[in-house]
Amino acid sequence: MDVRNCKGCGKLFNYMSGAQLCPECRAKLEKKFSSVKDYIGEHPQASISQVAEDMDVSVKQIKQWVKEERLILSEASLDGVLCEHCGRPITSGRFCDKCKAAMANNLQSALNRPRPMQQRSGGERDEGDKMRFLR
Repeated sequence: MDVRNCKGCGKLFNYMSGAQLCPECRAKLEKKFSSVKDYIGEHPQASISQVAEDMDVSVKQIKQWVKEERLILSEASLDGVLCEHCGRPITSGRFCDKCKAAMANNLQSALNRPRPMQQRSGGERDEGDKMRFLR
């Protein structure tokens, strides 16, 4: 059992995974998320700082929701979220489309690369090469 202090209210709670928030603070945060999402739906051109000020939420929290792809910005801007690899402004997630494609290509080429065969020299023996006697 992993007992931790809530980062929101300081109460002790049984920590499972994710943010270190107690169930009450997590529910409050989800309610806040819902209201921010509704606000963005009504004001799609609002900047992150304007949403944060109007909805009494931190800019850091809004950027976290964007990185988690729970919110999508209407347009990429320098005051929004930046690609963690190249630094370009993005509307959602952690990486821009170009960097995502490059990472996918690198991963695919690594998976498709043939593995070199291991050749044994005459003096080396494998564990399975031992002589056995039957009784």
